[in-house]
Amino acid sequence: MHMPEPLHRSLFVPGPAGRLESLLWSVAANPEGKTPPAAVVCHPHPLFGGTMHNKVVYQTAKTLHRFGLPVLRFNFRGVGLSEGSHDKGEGEREDVSSALDFLAREYPRTPLLLAGFSFGSWVGLRVGCGDPRVTHLIGLGLPVSDLAGSQGFSYLDACAKPKLLAAGEFDQYGPPHKLDAVVAHFPPEVKRQTSVAIVRGADHFFTGHLAELDRAISDWMAAQFPDLTAGEA
Repeated sequence: MHMPEPLHRSLFVPGPAGRLESLLWSVAANPEGKTPPAAVVCHPHPLFGGTMHNKVVYQTAKTLHRFGLPVLRFNFRGVGLSEGSHDKGEGEREDVSSALDFLAREYPRTPLLLAGFSFGSWVGLRVGCGDPRVTHLIGLGLPVSDLAGSQGFSYLDACAKPKLLAAGEFDQYGPPHKLDAVVAHFPPEVKRQTSVAIVRGADHFFTGHLAELDRAISDWMAAQFPDLTAGEA
């Protein structure tokens, strides 16, 4: 008897530094034939306790999954059961590419969405901007203060893909005025594709404000993908 694939499964994605511990939330076949993107969500800094189980990463995955997207979370090299060791954001970009490769194999001919929180936004969006398979981007808590201001995210200047950039009002690592300064330098065509959401009262980790973060992502998703219907939270 053939057993159906479980919708949620733990697995290891092959990476250049060894296998990457991962979680894939799949979706049931869509009877209407709609093909939503498949998403990767990247976690915050490994040296400060960041893992794929981070609350912001989990909430982002949950929100995207509600819209019918299959979602892959993974631990960067050296985190949890992932092999290898921390590489200051260089090798981690290869980890992101490996995660995208996995999704592209699992969901051929499907556009990809890349989301990242904090360190995961810095590493992930850089890869996503340069990968033609990635059509949409979500950057949460971009650490623009920690990365010499706009220099750490200068690659976004040439990234005209639709993107949501969200931050807490009191984000100590990426305060809104510094995020606004980064966006202000974008060329007009990039700026037109960029949405900025500031979550009132929230800190870098959106502590106590995950519901508002869910709403910000949901509003952007509804605008980007009007044919997708979000399920219950």
